[in-house]
Amino acid sequence: MLGVHDVWLFLSASILLWITPGPDTMYILARTVSQGCLVGMLSVFGVSTGVLAHSVFAAVGLSAILASSALGFTVVKFIGAAYLIYLGIQALRSDRKLSSFSGVAAQSRSKIFRQGFLTNLLNPKIAIFFLAFLPQFVAPDSNNGPAVLLLLGGIFVLGGTLWCLLLVGFATSFTEAVRSNARLSGAVGKATGVVYIGLGLNLLRAKM
Repeated sequence: MLGVHDVWLFLSASILLWITPGPDTMYILARTVSQGCLVGMLSVFGVSTGVLAHSVFAAVGLSAILASSALGFTVVKFIGAAYLIYLGIQALRSDRKLSSFSGVAAQSRSKIFRQGFLTNLLNPKIAIFFLAFLPQFVAPDSNNGPAVLLLLGGIFVLGGTLWCLLLVGFATSFTEAVRSNARLSGAVGKATGVVYIGLGLNLLRAKM
């Protein structure tokens, strides 16, 4: 299949990775629960774009550079962790209650998308994961390895996006009842900040 081998193994492994809760899942669910369906979907698209960027990096070899450079890995890791902790502190300091679907200003939608993109882009563990995972399924006799890597990355991103959008739908249904309770709504918003900070601290523990 277009320079790909062990297609079914790739799809099976991808499905397991999609449904296994990880930092991206936690981030998306936290944003959905605290700010509603629209924010959740924008976060999904931002995160997915970040994943796609990592597949491009793997295809052109930038991930290999990051994987071989302890300094580069550490710098990106600290920037990513600092960004997540910054988002967490912002959420903890905010007095906003849970948002409705239409409660997000058009001007802030690009910001929400950008935040999702950056939280993923600034995670060096994802870059190294793609460098280790995708090449396994490129046929040895393929004449265009980078294009095959991009194809595999695109398939992975598409499936992960659909799965995360499904999670956003479930999370939205769950939080509809919470929105009517102002006190609980505020508590969920604070809990979201704790999740962001936890993700940032967990990223600080990452090693090459």
